[in-house]
Amino acid sequence: MAGSVATKTAWKLQEIIAHSSNVSSLVLGKSSGRLLATGGDDCRVNIWSVNKPNCIMSLTGHTTPVESLRISANEELILAGSQSGSIRIWDLEAAKILRTLVGHKANICSLDFHPFGKFVASGSLDTNIKLWDIRRKGCVFRYKGHTQAVKCLRFSPDGKWLASAADDHTVKLWDLVAGKLMFEFTGHTGAVNVVEFHPNEYLLASGSSDRTVRFWDLEKFQVVSCIEEEATPVRCVLFNPDGCCLYSGFQDSLRVYGWEPERCFDVLLVNWGKVADLSMCNNQLIGVSYAECTVSSFVVDLSKVKKSGSILHGLIRDDKPLIQPIPTGSSLRRIYDRPSTTCSKPQRVKHNSESERRSPSSEDDRDERESTAEIQNPEDYKEIFQPKNSISRTPPRKTEPFPAPPEDEPLTVKEATKPSQTVDIQTPLPKQENAVKNQSQTEIVDEEAMSQIRKGHETMCVVLTSRHKNLDTVRAVWSTGDIKTSVDSAVAINDLSVVVDLLNIVNQKASLWKLDLCTIILPQIEKLLQSKYESYVQTGCTSLKLILQRFLPLITDILSAPPSVGVDITREERLHKCKLCYKQLKNISNIIKNKSGLSGRHGSAFRELHLLMAVLE
Repeated sequence: MAGSVATKTAWKLQEIIAHSSNVSSLVLGKSSGRLLATGGDDCRVNIWSVNKPNCIMSLTGHTTPVESLRISANEELILAGSQSGSIRIWDLEAAKILRTLVGHKANICSLDFHPFGKFVASGSLDTNIKLWDIRRKGCVFRYKGHTQAVKCLRFSPDGKWLASAADDHTVKLWDLVAGKLMFEFTGHTGAVNVVEFHPNEYLLASGSSDRTVRFWDLEKFQVVSCIEEEATPVRCVLFNPDGCCLYSGFQDSLRVYGWEPERCFDVLLVNWGKVADLSMCNNQLIGVSYAECTVSSFVVDLSKVKKSGSILHGLIRDDKPLIQPIPTGSSLRRIYDRPSTTCSKPQRVKHNSESERRSPSSEDDRDERESTAEIQNPEDYKEIFQPKNSISRTPPRKTEPFPAPPEDEPLTVKEATKPSQTVDIQTPLPKQENAVKNQSQTEIVDEEAMSQIRKGHETMCVVLTSRHKNLDTVRAVWSTGDIKTSVDSAVAINDLSVVVDLLNIVNQKASLWKLDLCTIILPQIEKLLQSKYESYVQTGCTSLKLILQRFLPLITDILSAPPSVGVDITREERLHKCKLCYKQLKNISNIIKNKSGLSGRHGSAFRELHLLMAVLE
């Protein structure tokens, strides 16, 4: 039916100003799908009801930006991890701080609640994973193995395993009872942003910045399938509750995947931008994204989304016939054993000599007194959070689906003249006048925009032509196989855009880097790190990280070695290069230190570099 609400599959639900400064994290409640928590650079955690404009509750106590959040399954507790490495747990129904957990040495990047017991897990930029006992405020166990920031943590549905995804391109599976690594899944070629257990089967899904979604068999410890898209990095994934498919959030789309065989059931264009989390409510998929201090929510009507059946054309790259998909409800592998009731005490985790226990201290008590929960909207608070002595909140209260906005097209004549409706013929006229007026205003705005684009077009063409000529010059030298001379020529052109283009190539192959190259590139990296362009800063961080990992141990060893007997020209030249690199790194370390307090992706990169450069101090 043309123009009816029923034709809409995905739409933007709401946009709110969530914090007074940049939003640094947000998460949806998975039980109701209507609870939203946001963390900001203002060090607050704000609680919202999806599709309502006002903040319900504001939680204070952190002294640095809140960079990770997680809501418990029953939506009674919330975890918040900060840039400084501290974790706070609030009881939302009692509106008070429950625990403060301290022990990580850098940003908290990921959090999760154990499905049954009073345990939580945290992953950090310091590469460590910690398991905490909420009741005793203590660290039960520390898991070491990742070499870069731990971006996502998920407990298995049966509570026996913990999966971790990290910037080091790996996914690891930890046995909580044995307290050790079960298996490391490799194959991703970029940072792994998200990991999720299948709700029933021994299956794990992971999404990466390499634009792939991989499915892992947890019995055979091998990859089941890998789906690669010519899209943006995978930001979040969510299994359908019955396990029939996986929803994957990209920058501008939602994709629905099956895995045996690998196939894409549906693709929906949803311009949600930096989508951070997905949840489900009333057969609708809710997605939330953020940009600066604004948070947006989106709705996808899953009744209009393909979750099984034939594949979309072009996504399977060979002509082999597909095997018949497994019917919903059947399984190829083992199913999790769950307790018949929710247990308050899960199996004890094995302790070792490195267990980090902390007893309650006066400092913790002071922190908890300083944390507050300000109820800003009592009406919505009472609607969402029931008192503890009232009837249990599970199963959740029935709610109505979020209504889709009306389409822009006018109603057809058939719809407008239904006998059951009383139509005032003069009523639509003002709307038509407004529509004409709005259309003319839109045309004026569009013309102004086109005028601005044309004005800068000629200038941009000149810039790009010059850049193309410079790149041709560098490429001519590169083709001779002399990497150092080609880098010299790029630097001599005195155009940072050319240096960035060249570094983006060199960064792909670590073997190209030599000590000679470092002496030329480090001064350029110093300029890139102070650039106003995000892509320049990102390239500078990547190159500096590669140099530090590959050459910093060598530089410090050579500089600390005793002087040699006699004359060794090669050693003297190497010592000179090391001294030069060391001096340049010292200059850069001051910039890194000053920028390590920033938030967002670059802030995390600067803090990681600051840790790597600690030896220089």
